[in-house]
Amino acid sequence: MKEKKTLVMGASTEPTRYAYKAIKMLQRFGHPVVAMGKKEDNLDGIKIEKGAAPFDGVDTVTLYLNPMNQKPYYDYIVGLQPKRVVFNPGTENMELYSILRDNNIEVEVACTLVMLSTNQY
Repeated sequence: MKEKKTLVMGASTEPTRYAYKAIKMLQRFGHPVVAMGKKEDNLDGIKIEKGAAPFDGVDTVTLYLNPMNQKPYYDYIVGLQPKRVVFNPGTENMELYSILRDNNIEVEVACTLVMLSTNQY
């Protein structure tokens, strides 16, 4: 399986949050992880950046932000030029789908945890 550097947007150090579970599972499956969240923090050696950080080589962006909280990051996400953006449950956003497709970025409406556990990531 090819490693896919993944940006987790909406990262959290709270174990009950799905973004936390995604970071842990991505690591377990050998994918390099970068993260951004509401506050700067650290999770198992992964620095959670506050706000839009200049990450390089991001293959996949996985969203754990509701559509209202995604809006300020539209240009940022497009600027990263990932191959795809995964919209986890509760993050669905038709406006952003359109922007991404116009920029040749694949849109996946799925659950990162399920994708990983079923070898579809």
